[in-house]
Amino acid sequence: MVDSSNCRAVRVIAASVASGTGLPLRPWHGVPRDGVVRREIVAPAGDRGVDHSPRTTPSGTGSEGAFGTRKQARFMATLCRPSVSVPEHVITMEETLELARTRHADHPQLALALRLIENTGVRTRHIVQPIEETLQHPGFEERNKLYESEAKARVPAVVQRALDDAELLTTDIDVIIYVSCTGFMMPSLTAWLINSMSFDSTTRQIPMAQLGCAAGGAAINRAHDFCTAYPEANALIVACEFCSLCYQPTDIGVGSLLSNGLFGDGIAAAVVRGRGGEGIRLERNGSYLIPKTEEWIMYDVRATGFHFLLDKRVPATMEPLAPALKALAAQHDWDASDLDFYIVHAGGPRILDDLSKFLKVDPHAFRFSRATLTEYGNIASAVVLDALRRLFDDGGAEHQARGLLAGFGPGITAEMALGRWHRADERAA
Repeated sequence: MVDSSNCRAVRVIAASVASGTGLPLRPWHGVPRDGVVRREIVAPAGDRGVDHSPRTTPSGTGSEGAFGTRKQARFMATLCRPSVSVPEHVITMEETLELARTRHADHPQLALALRLIENTGVRTRHIVQPIEETLQHPGFEERNKLYESEAKARVPAVVQRALDDAELLTTDIDVIIYVSCTGFMMPSLTAWLINSMSFDSTTRQIPMAQLGCAAGGAAINRAHDFCTAYPEANALIVACEFCSLCYQPTDIGVGSLLSNGLFGDGIAAAVVRGRGGEGIRLERNGSYLIPKTEEWIMYDVRATGFHFLLDKRVPATMEPLAPALKALAAQHDWDASDLDFYIVHAGGPRILDDLSKFLKVDPHAFRFSRATLTEYGNIASAVVLDALRRLFDDGGAEHQARGLLAGFGPGITAEMALGRWHRADERAA
């Protein structure tokens, strides 16, 4: 189990600054909406598709536990309303099943594959190309070019909406955390965003490409760490996943057929503000890796691109991961079975069913994650942000309500966070 509590990050950065090896500080540009000109300090301790964004103190005492004994910093970063967009091309469950029947009529395990696809509960998915083009494979080079062109066409509007919802400008952002596992660019899309959207040229870049579905939770946690180290800084999270570009027509194992009916495309962005904002005030984060499971979810990279491999044991991983969620909450003097809201990655229905079982939580608590799965499918790292968007759309939670966020992915890895809901129109307790 890996301790990702924030004070360690603060100590490391503070030490590097003291020794003259730390990241260079930069002045703030522009005047925020509150009229206060900030300065950076080190903590002492063409939109396309369907856009669903609207227009308009830790109690832990550092007791002994699996996540260490460090107390959390007093600075509370706020995860603001995410902006989410999905492509305009839609494929339904019925169409997916019919494609499986016609393209794999002689498959010896077709009946099993069809049953597994139906059991996902995914009713619709959105993809960047019409299904006729998606089913073709022009080669990895052409697919990766399409990934880049689609990302550049779709991401900026989602980013702008997230900035607007957080009431910030591009010049208020200190770091961009970009997560994606469905295409490759070097330099990362972060460099293109900085140039094309007029972010400051000193904006830090943190691209993450190999955490898969867990990357949404990891991005939130790294933003939290950054804003703890630099308490008045702001972080932008961007998740861009075009899973349909990883379709491999020659992969006909049951796991591959199931994946063909599970994954969808989507883009999400959100801001973590070091000061101000409304949303989840992040208080603690942690990470856990199930030993010896690195081959359970993985890519086999070939000349034809990314071939997704899914072990049949993956759906049962909530049994060993639930104790990690409980341990993180206990370290914070919270009970993971008695929180006010839950925002988790919905890799499939059994993930949510087993979390309900092992955490002893009413299944209704995972309704936002289940809605994402039903309407969009598994959109990889963007799932957690879309589920949070749905909580915002539902009116949010009560002021100071306690909640858990978690992303699960390759490794098998869990990225977890705890926080309280903060309403901007109420004074914090």
